[in-house]
Amino acid sequence: MEHTLSLEFLRVVEQAAIACSTSIGHGRRKHSDKLAVEAMRKAMESVRMDATIVIGEGERDEAPMLYIGEKVGMGPDLDGHHPQVDIAVDPLEGTNLCAMGAPNAIAVLAATEKGGLLHAPDLYMEKLVVGPSAKGKVSLDAPVQDTLKIIAQSLNRQVSEITVSVLDRPRHEQLIADIRSAGARIQLIGDGDLSAAISAAVSGTGIHAVMGTGGAPEGVLSAAALKCLNGEIQGRLKVDTNTASREKAEAMGVDFGRIYFTDDLCPGKEIVFAACGVTHGNLLKGVMHFGHGVRTSSLILTYGSRQVRFIDTVHMKEGEFTTVRF
Repeated sequence: MEHTLSLEFLRVVEQAAIACSTSIGHGRRKHSDKLAVEAMRKAMESVRMDATIVIGEGERDEAPMLYIGEKVGMGPDLDGHHPQVDIAVDPLEGTNLCAMGAPNAIAVLAATEKGGLLHAPDLYMEKLVVGPSAKGKVSLDAPVQDTLKIIAQSLNRQVSEITVSVLDRPRHEQLIADIRSAGARIQLIGDGDLSAAISAAVSGTGIHAVMGTGGAPEGVLSAAALKCLNGEIQGRLKVDTNTASREKAEAMGVDFGRIYFTDDLCPGKEIVFAACGVTHGNLLKGVMHFGHGVRTSSLILTYGSRQVRFIDTVHMKEGEFTTVRF
């Protein structure tokens, strides 16, 4: 699957990113998301796979396409050459970022063999993300100060040299206070903790950890990327005060007391993670339009083949006198 579908998934996220890039800064988050969803769904139609959306735009009655359980790709073939695939998508991770023209909006897809992704309900998840050096040394239940000391020691740094990415939400007021009290630095982000999670696993981004509560679907997508990058995510599913949501989740087998680790969220052995920048960010440049085409910056991770590929693509417009811009 990794060998045959990696470049196909690259094309899928590129098309989603290009489509919604035309709406950057327009202040219409739902419109931006709609453009990305439609483009991603259309691009998937020609992919030679028998795939199922396990994390998408919501339940079937909540989304017109890329809903949970939707079959995508060309479907099964008689010779069995189309692999069965489970897919998690976020056609526009950071809809608000795109709408406001802010950094780190990306189009994302993760794919594994059948059963390789946790079917996480649309709940909250308390998360801790670290890079390879701190993997296996930290705990979601440990005090913030202790966790930051371990991360700093694993990187041969002082706590004051560690930067933690946290979603800027009222619910994180105490967490932010604890991080500051420990002496670490904070990068407050308005949206898009998936991009931050990838940054925490890669050296040179200036982000060393992610803490706080965000979306559970994004947690599963993060796990796919982190597994390829030797990073670690720990997460505990949470629900708001909606009793019906909790009962529905428990009926699906959700254990709210359990800490889910990277392999729990993404147990797959064949993994492809694809992301394409929409707006400029820590890892990827955003979509750049020029007179004769579009330029995209993408990331492809594969677990089995242990490859990390950064791909810069120029999409040329048709025409005999089209000029490529470097």
